Amino acid sequence: MKRNDPEVPARYYVRMGEVLAARGVDVLALLRAVRLKPEAMALPEAKLRWSQVEALVAQVLAMPGLADLALDVGRVLKPSSHASVGFAMLSSPDIDYALRVLARYFRLVMPSFRMHYRAGGGRTEIRYAPAFPQSHACLAFHLEAIAAATYWEIKMLSSGEMPASQLHFSVPAPLHVARYAELGGAQCHFGSIGSPGVRLLFDADFTRHSLPMADAGALKMAEARCAELLRNVVAVGQVRDWVAMMLRESADGMPTLGELAQTLNLSPRTLDRYLKREGASFRILALQVRHERACELLRRGLSVTQIAHELGYTDASNFTRAFRRAAGRAPSLHRPR
Repeated sequence: MKRNDPEVPARYYVRMGEVLAARGVDVLALLRAVRLKPEAMALPEAKLRWSQVEALVAQVLAMPGLADLALDVGRVLKPSSHASVGFAMLSSPDIDYALRVLARYFRLVMPSFRMHYRAGGGRTEIRYAPAFPQSHACLAFHLEAIAAATYWEIKMLSSGEMPASQLHFSVPAPLHVARYAELGGAQCHFGSIGSPGVRLLFDADFTRHSLPMADAGALKMAEARCAELLRNVVAVGQVRDWVAMMLRESADGMPTLGELAQTLNLSPRTLDRYLKREGASFRILALQVRHERACELLRRGLSVTQIAHELGYTDASNFTRAFRRAAGRAPSLHRPR
């Protein structure tokens, strides 16, 4: 396996296959088309390479009538879908503790994303961000599925008493945006956050929502098992590619080294050291990606002032000087004629 082709649990894509079958799709033909073996995926600890996930999602999204599939996949996922992590969640004393367990061990659930959890003052915030490079289509699909899964899992844990909530996505609104009305009145906003990911806000103190299956002994055993599994997880993938993707996908300015390090639960110095091991520099990567985005925005006809604001420059003249240094000519000369 290539270093930049990490593995993720196959179990969620098995569930996706079940949803597809219910919608009349020939799942065996679909898996053959992307060279996946159903019997291998069905094994308890089966893994898929991320390149296989990308191929599978691309194949599915190319089929008519399946653009909204992520919402259905998210709805069928339950805490029990998450193996040992799910068992720890269900054994937790309250929803707050269950979500903290999920955030702590989210690398075991879906290594392709990071989860951050914060609660206090009667409000709860959950954020998900991509942990390694992926195509825009694959990112959008997984953000929808993860957001839907989180919503429905919390609703299940709270016995249907869903608090007021908001979902903020970095990706644009999909064509099937009307289906988000199914999320019980949750306010959904698209293209509303700059960094790639999704942010869920709940007007609730989840420490007050006790769980019926709370069991201190079972929780202790489940957390010990999760900790053991986490120690065995070997980080794979290229940090350089992930940083470039995060810079490229950010819609509001560009994230700093510190902000990206926080996403991975690392210090800025550690992330910088990882980049240097791969012969990369955050500053150079940021300049390259910023220039690529400037060229794209110029081709789309945005004004120099609009582009400067989009890319986080303090004013248009600073952007013009930076563009001249990178391209050897003024932005106006780069526009298509």
